[in-house]
Amino acid sequence: MRRRTLLLALAGVAGGGSLAACTAETDIGMAGATTASATAVPILASTTASSLAPQSIRTVYTPPPGSAPATAYALGRRVLAFSRGDRSLPTTVWYPAAGTAPANPAAVDNAEPAAGRFPLVLFSHGLTSQPDDYADMLMRWAQAGFVVAGPTYPNTWYGATAFDANDIVNQPADASHVIDLLLASAGAVTAAIDPNRIAAAGHSAGGITTVGLFSARRDERLKAGIVFAGTDFQATPLTGPAAAMMFVHGRKDTTVTYGAGHTVYAAVPWSRAMLSITDGGHVTGSDDFEATTATTTEFLRYALYGDAAARTRLPGAAAVGDVATFENQL
Repeated sequence: MRRRTLLLALAGVAGGGSLAACTAETDIGMAGATTASATAVPILASTTASSLAPQSIRTVYTPPPGSAPATAYALGRRVLAFSRGDRSLPTTVWYPAAGTAPANPAAVDNAEPAAGRFPLVLFSHGLTSQPDDYADMLMRWAQAGFVVAGPTYPNTWYGATAFDANDIVNQPADASHVIDLLLASAGAVTAAIDPNRIAAAGHSAGGITTVGLFSARRDERLKAGIVFAGTDFQATPLTGPAAAMMFVHGRKDTTVTYGAGHTVYAAVPWSRAMLSITDGGHVTGSDDFEATTATTTEFLRYALYGDAAARTRLPGAAAVGDVATFENQL
């Protein structure tokens, strides 16, 4: 999977204590307050070790029974010009498109959406990155029958004019706002979203953003979450209605430590699973791409479509290439 430097030398940032860490279908700008960057401080500490306490599973997440699409879709792609107040949030959307799926995923800009309504996955990128850097995996999700929306956060993407890692604290509110806009917008692509089946996912700083959506900035519309190489958000426990959570983390990650990520996994009070990449670092590599993509796809099929067969396929997907171990408490 293509990557830039996804978390900007956190060790160096830690020394200064500064990390708290197209064609538009519609153009909507809505007011939204931001959070003072001083609240970012607990995020910095949590990249080494999370302070969250382990939890037993208090509530099992059980999706309504159903079945995921049996065949792969063709792919469409569209960029939507969203914003929250003065925070620009251009959002790339990959979606199931009408027509026959190609042998290899290739998104067609502004393609006609496939018939029906599909679950939504909101994906948050890492520091010094952007949504397109994750396209290889996100397109696979879309081919499987999901609308995948990736906002570009204004101050943490690689092309930001005023890069500020502390701005992570504002990103959960940005992410929820993008969901608001996707559900309220007019257009064929947004009309294809099922508002009752929504998940959030993210890598690194985007993983922290995702945890924030299940804790300090809880978005109760979310039924599932996937956290890649992430940790807690402001040392806040996960709260709200039950959701299914999956964590993917390299055991040799030196940017956000494996121990920090596993601690957050163990602190989830609902159904949970963790894919631990044996020789993995901070980013998904070619060796573990198939295991990571297959496992997360089956997880989304189960959590958002209620596909019981997908749940039974999870251990097999996790075993692809013999590159990972799998803890399954879903």
